[in-house]
Amino acid sequence: MKTFVLLTSVILACSSFCVAATASLTGASKAGAVKSSTAETSSKPKTVPELASGSAMLVDLETNEVLYSSHPDLVVPIASVTKLMTAMVTLDANLPLDEKLAIKIDQTQEVQGVFSRIRLGSELSRKDILLLALMSSENRAAATLAHHYPGGYAAFIAAMNAKAKRLGMSHTHYVEPTGLSFHNVSSAGDLILLLKASAQYPLLGQLSSTQKKTVTFRKPKYRLDFYNTNPLVAKKNWDIALTKTGFTDEAGHCLVMRTEMAERQVALVVLDAFGKYTHLGDANRLRKWLETGKVSPVPTAAKEYKQQKLKQRQTAAEQS
Repeated sequence: MKTFVLLTSVILACSSFCVAATASLTGASKAGAVKSSTAETSSKPKTVPELASGSAMLVDLETNEVLYSSHPDLVVPIASVTKLMTAMVTLDANLPLDEKLAIKIDQTQEVQGVFSRIRLGSELSRKDILLLALMSSENRAAATLAHHYPGGYAAFIAAMNAKAKRLGMSHTHYVEPTGLSFHNVSSAGDLILLLKASAQYPLLGQLSSTQKKTVTFRKPKYRLDFYNTNPLVAKKNWDIALTKTGFTDEAGHCLVMRTEMAERQVALVVLDAFGKYTHLGDANRLRKWLETGKVSPVPTAAKEYKQQKLKQRQTAAEQS
């Protein structure tokens, strides 16, 4: 009997040791899993930033990972971001870049009456006209590219829409080449597709990221200085491969870029921001958030503008 009791005690003791050891190992395993999970996600921001823009999107160009998205399918006017498609369609036609073109706007109603330092009828090379359209967002330059397109102005607009369709830009429509019309519309998601396609046109990146240029016209001969509408190209801490800005009252301030953030090549779109520099502020907010995980506040006026525009769109959608 004593032997039986002793044997039972030994068995119970061993069982207790095994249970304790198993629990200890299980706890260690769980702790390791949590640590591993934390390590895997620590490089990614844990909080989502608030932007001033009505819609936005940030995508890793190598992995296609969507890093940030806000109303990506919202269809809105895109102002002079239009000119990026204008430039791509021009290059698609394989026209001589050194050909001198007369500045013409007679078929672009939206440009007539809009101030420009460029004299009508004066001449400039197609390459420099592309530069002015992209770098300094010159409306007369964009209109001129369309007017000198094979088949004429209407064929150029048709080519813009055909190009959008081929790229899968299902929320996009163009009616003219400058972006002055609020009927030129797109979405953040569609413009990401356009930015990806722009990588096939190295010249567009070179021209759009030029800081400034003195251009000489002829017939009559005169010279003018032009500057980039995106001041970030002059910042040493930004590496911008391609950029285009835009602004109208209907579109707000817009910005698209191919650039680098957190050692990633990314495509960035921010649309319909309030304030002269708020779209640039949003670009900086997204970069800071991606690189540090920290978020920056949005100005009160920009928040109020965003809320007002959202209400307007909701009302319009309900009435349609």
